[in-house]
Amino acid sequence: MKYKLIRSRRKTLGLEVRNGEVTVRAPLFAARSAIDAFVASHSDWIEERLRREQERQQSLAGVKRLTEQELEALRVQAKTIFPRRVSCYAPLVGVVPGRITVRSQRTKWGSCSAKGNLNFNCLLLLAPPEVLDSVVVHELCHLKQMNHSARFYEEVLRVFPDYKRCDRWLKENGAALLARLPE
Repeated sequence: MKYKLIRSRRKTLGLEVRNGEVTVRAPLFAARSAIDAFVASHSDWIEERLRREQERQQSLAGVKRLTEQELEALRVQAKTIFPRRVSCYAPLVGVVPGRITVRSQRTKWGSCSAKGNLNFNCLLLLAPPEVLDSVVVHELCHLKQMNHSARFYEEVLRVFPDYKRCDRWLKENGAALLARLPE
């Protein structure tokens, strides 16, 4: 099976399937024969991921893309909505966020900088309101815990008990939202 190999100072072998490409991450001195055996032993898993990815691509082929004007209108609307939602949840989390930026990213729903600045994807306005709120709470909780530890998720669930359902919705439907971005 063909794959892209990335060597680094890691201790274990890892596999990733993305955009129809298999990537193996390996320790610097791992023998090529060991890497090939690792890939071969995971061939069923790789084939399943490739199949799922192809099905997802086919299901997204009919998604109507936003025009540049529609996307800009969404960004403008998001610049009002996100600060409101942040100001609603920040006191519940117990944090004071910095600057709020709205973007139209292809891979992220939100992010948080070490300086406390928050970034949100305007496409969240196309999701149910509670899903948008779950991402706001997620990013606000990063101002307390800059990781995805058990303590981080305890904080998220304390503020937003329905987080897991909303996160699942985003995992199941997020690709269709992202597919709406103009090419």
